[in-house]
Amino acid sequence: MLALLVLVLPLTLAADRDVLNICMDGKHHKTKPGFEGKLYRQCEPWRENACCTANTSIEAHNDQSYLYNFNWNHCGIMTERCKRHFIQDTCLYECSPNLGPWIQPVDQSWRKERILDVPICKSDCEEWWNDCGQDYTCKSNWHKGWDWSSGTNICPEDSKCVKFSDMFPTPRDLCENVWSKSYKYTSHDRGSGKCIVLWFDAGVKPNPNEEVARYYAIQKGLISASRSVSPCHLVLLPLLLARALS
Repeated sequence: MLALLVLVLPLTLAADRDVLNICMDGKHHKTKPGFEGKLYRQCEPWRENACCTANTSIEAHNDQSYLYNFNWNHCGIMTERCKRHFIQDTCLYECSPNLGPWIQPVDQSWRKERILDVPICKSDCEEWWNDCGQDYTCKSNWHKGWDWSSGTNICPEDSKCVKFSDMFPTPRDLCENVWSKSYKYTSHDRGSGKCIVLWFDAGVKPNPNEEVARYYAIQKGLISASRSVSPCHLVLLPLLLARALS
């Protein structure tokens, strides 16, 4: 009986904050993921279980939205092919409930948690880099160092606008540096179950990032490889406790 109690109790306690179905403590994130009805365009795949609201999904597509007052067009108008990847990146960050294994605490005015070293799929990173290669930017890390005196991000005085391909010589440079190591470039690709995709077609197949989150949660020791708790175990828990302590 004690052995069964030892097995059930940790799993029950872990359910308080499910690393496989969780929203980070961020500026616009919901407290818990859930059905959202209708999300806008590139955020739509997460509608069945989302950490973002419909309003957040709409704002994620605007060139300069109220989300963070961030302006994609800080070095001229960003092309649509490049912007598409940044919108997908924003949708993943705001909407995905599958980033639990990479959530880390931070002490920032606009969020209490962030993601770190999320293993991005090779093709997603390389397509992002290829499609943005001829666009321009003035900074390699977009999280800090901007001039915010106007209320939105402006290139600092000592910077100059250069092509993405010069600022980020390789796909790894772009994906790992642009958001302070939020992503980690990998050799894994879509379908491997070992890398997070920026976007997926929910009408074709289920969310592939669920499998990826489970894989890394097991690798990091955040959950058991055989994690499963029957509802009857939860009902029996008080009885098990009473017997174990008697």
